[in-house]
Amino acid sequence: MKLKMPNTLVLIFLTLVLTAICTYLIPGGEYARIEKGNKKIPVADSFKYVPHQPQGLNIFTSPIKGFSDASAIIVFLLIIGGAFYIIQETGAITAAIHKITLVLSQNRKLHLIFIPVMMTIFSLGGSIFGMCEEVIPFVVIFIPLAISLGYDSIVGVAIPFLGAAAGFAGAFFNPFTVGIAQQLAEIPLYSGLPYRIIIWVIITAVTIGFVMWYANKIYKNPSLSPVYDLDCEKKAKLNAVDKTVEFTTRHKIVLCIFMAAIILLVVGILKWEWYISEIAGLFLGLGIACAIAGGLNSDATVKAFASGAKDMMNPVLVIACARAILVIATEGKILDTILYGLSSFISIFPPIATAWLMFYAQCIINFFVHSGSGQAALTIPIMAPLSDLVGVTRQTAVLAFQLCELINPILPTSGVTMGVLGLAGIPWTRWVKWMGILTLIYCVLAMILLIWPVMVQWT
Repeated sequence: MKLKMPNTLVLIFLTLVLTAICTYLIPGGEYARIEKGNKKIPVADSFKYVPHQPQGLNIFTSPIKGFSDASAIIVFLLIIGGAFYIIQETGAITAAIHKITLVLSQNRKLHLIFIPVMMTIFSLGGSIFGMCEEVIPFVVIFIPLAISLGYDSIVGVAIPFLGAAAGFAGAFFNPFTVGIAQQLAEIPLYSGLPYRIIIWVIITAVTIGFVMWYANKIYKNPSLSPVYDLDCEKKAKLNAVDKTVEFTTRHKIVLCIFMAAIILLVVGILKWEWYISEIAGLFLGLGIACAIAGGLNSDATVKAFASGAKDMMNPVLVIACARAILVIATEGKILDTILYGLSSFISIFPPIATAWLMFYAQCIINFFVHSGSGQAALTIPIMAPLSDLVGVTRQTAVLAFQLCELINPILPTSGVTMGVLGLAGIPWTRWVKWMGILTLIYCVLAMILLIWPVMVQWT
């Protein structure tokens, strides 16, 4: 009898229940925190045990709080889904894909440079300005393009999502991880740049190599894809469209508006420090502008937006329940206890092993805390002074924290990961079968990259 993995939402809820049970078993504890900017920073050596707060029936109320805590990204997903459905209804994307596919299909060499060039661009975005949630809109574009070129949905997701994720983890400028962590560790801002650039090149190259190897395999035998059955449906929809569909002036105007919005998105992030609210507002305006340019009437526009938003309900529910895990751990007073226990444990090992354990400890914490800046604020004030005691430099402790972002694309508790998969229509259980191999490669790579900093006492 073949075992079947439970639905992703069921897995998340079971984890929520397990976390609630832990609030009965794990002693409560907390760090003193001080205000620094708009964040509360844990004070090193301030941990103390406090009565734990068993959560019990709060497993049913915590998802409501999860909705509230994750409201920004939930609204973001609903608007993105609605806006892109409007753009799809104009027919502009389908017409453009047919045009691009025709050009690429006539020259196989263009296939070979398409993936590395695009992934490098996204990796630079992740490394320089912390591109993360901003990658979600691109998934809708690259999936049909990848399928049309003979690949699958996973390749379509991997190009923007893993490209940006590789850059985010191997960042050399990212202000949300490297910048904040180095400030908290009290080391010069953006110090250690040469080695960080080397790390970015290695991680990006490994990611591109893996995706290209997989894409070539699927190109030769599409049935090997974990999402082959799902892609057959998507391919049928693409093939159902008239191949001679005209690339009209309206289509060109819609795509010009879209490209202008993407340029404005980049400028807004870099110059005006836009975040989720501003980006969501931009795409809401984009959807309305494209509806007008594409010739959709008001009824068709509203129906298209509602259909797109409706498709986002499953990832929205997953995100709310995933955030509820953190709510339970925090209100149960066990999150700081877990952090304290991990920190105490890793201090007894030799320096290289300590650096590795710092990395894996950060990976565990990353399961609960997905904000790069939030995790830095929570862990670096403890990890930095800890590194002074165990023969590991603070620069290395920051790198161990930074590299833990490599596991983000596989975490079911990550709102961005589940949002991307929801938009792509790929079940998490199928994604993890594919991503699991690359995650193991990432973990080994991270351990290798941490050896040199320990050996030379990298400062």
